[in-house]
Amino acid sequence: MVNMQTLQKLVFSCCVAIFVTGCSTGSGKAFRIESLAKSELDMVIDAHITQTNSHAIELMKKLYKRNPKELRKAPIGITVNDRIKQLFSFPIQVQFNELGEKYANSALTNAFDQNFTGDRVFSFMAGIAGILHSSYNFQDEFFMLDSISEQKIYNSARNLETASWLLNSAKDIDNSLYLLSNSCATVDTANLSYERLFGKIIAGQDILADIIANRNNRTINKVLHGVASTTLLPL
Repeated sequence: MVNMQTLQKLVFSCCVAIFVTGCSTGSGKAFRIESLAKSELDMVIDAHITQTNSHAIELMKKLYKRNPKELRKAPIGITVNDRIKQLFSFPIQVQFNELGEKYANSALTNAFDQNFTGDRVFSFMAGIAGILHSSYNFQDEFFMLDSISEQKIYNSARNLETASWLLNSAKDIDNSLYLLSNSCATVDTANLSYERLFGKIIAGQDILADIIANRNNRTINKVLHGVASTTLLPL
C-alpha cells in the first residue's frame, strides 16, 4: 500500500510534469525548471546581458578587422574566436598573463599605455568585458534571491563613455591613434558603426540601472562625469 508521503510526492511530480509540458507546448520552447525561480526583472536582466555581450563581441570583431596587426602580437595560434571565448565564456576568466593580470578598468587604460607592447585590442576588450561583467556580479543569469546594484550598472555606463572617448582620442608619441575605429574622411565614407555600438551598450546599461533602481525604490548617485573624462568609476 502506498503511504501518504509517497502519494503526495507522486501528485506533486505529476503536477510539475503537467505544468512543464503545458509551458513547453504553449510557447514552442523547452521549459527550464530553473525558470520557476525567476522574477520578471531577472528575465529582463538575463535578456539584457545576452544582448550586451552580443554587442561587445561585435565590437571586438570589428576592432580586430580594423587593427589586424594587434592579433599578430597574441600568442601563436590565437584566433579572434579564441579571444572571444577568453572574454565572454562562462565561468569568466579575469586573469591573463599577457596583460600582467590587468582586467576591467586597469586593462582598459593599459591598452593606451605607450609602454605596452602586446595586443591592444585584447587589452581594450578585456577592459570592456571586465566593466560589463563586474556590473553583473560576474553572472550570466539571475534568479529571485540574487542581488544586483543599480549603482554599479550606472558606473559601468560612465566608464564605457570614457572607453569610447579614449578609443577615438588616445594617441601615441607619433600623434597616431593607438587603435583605429571610426572614420570620418567624408560625409559619404564616414564609418561610425563603432560609435553606434557603444551607444547601444551605454544606453542599455543606463536603462537597466533605472529599471533596477525603480523596482527597488532606490536612488542612483549620478555623478558629474564629462564625456571626455578619463576618470574611471569604481565597480
